[in-house]
Amino acid sequence: MKLQGKTIIVTAAGRGIGKGCAVQLARAGATLVINDRSGSEDLAATVQELCDLGADVKGIEADVFTRTGCETLLKEALQQAGPIHGLVSCPAFQRVSAFLDLNPEDFQRVIQGTLFSGFHMSQLVARQMVDQQIEGKLVFISSVLAQRPMAHKSAYCAAKAGLNQFAQTIAIELARHRINVNVIEPGWIDTPGEREAFTPKFFEEEAPKLPWGKLGTPQDIGRAALFLMSPDADYITGTILPVDGAFRFRDGRMLD
Repeated sequence: MKLQGKTIIVTAAGRGIGKGCAVQLARAGATLVINDRSGSEDLAATVQELCDLGADVKGIEADVFTRTGCETLLKEALQQAGPIHGLVSCPAFQRVSAFLDLNPEDFQRVIQGTLFSGFHMSQLVARQMVDQQIEGKLVFISSVLAQRPMAHKSAYCAAKAGLNQFAQTIAIELARHRINVNVIEPGWIDTPGEREAFTPKFFEEEAPKLPWGKLGTPQDIGRAALFLMSPDADYITGTILPVDGAFRFRDGRMLD
């Protein structure tokens, strides 16, 4: 129960990686405030699942792609759960499109969903930590595509690369306040979103080709988030941690 007595916000926690992080943090005793977009069908189900685990959890709908939504989330979190000790910033929006065909509005939405959201939510939470003299922790969910270009994902790669640099920069500034700032880079993770994007046959054919022989799970990312949120990581800040089963090196193997 390494996180007992700690209150942590997890954004975009209705399903997928955000939910995987919330589950692992709950099992470690954290009080959770989990968020998903307004009208989410997943948030209530995840809250119930965490309650069944014995967790103290509050679910708050808010659009964290906007400053107003982030302000609303933090205000309600403070009212319902008290001071915030940690943030896992998990929202993202992706559009797969050839660069020449990419809609400018989609490009802006991708940047907004990852980079702007990360800025707004972390700034608000960090200000609260400094005001309350809390030695807290911020964890951003990025992607190995921040450092590994992939065709048809120019907006997503740019957003995640910007997030990495942003996180490392604020890690320098927040060190004097003893606020740890770290990044997790998932590889190819088996999430509901991925299952909606590809056919079962595609997974059967492509997953064994990965260096680890399979996709990662949201729980894999959650365990990394738990470590970075725990006292075990008190001397770790400004770190980018790939959790990808060597996905980023998959083209480096000798051909059989």
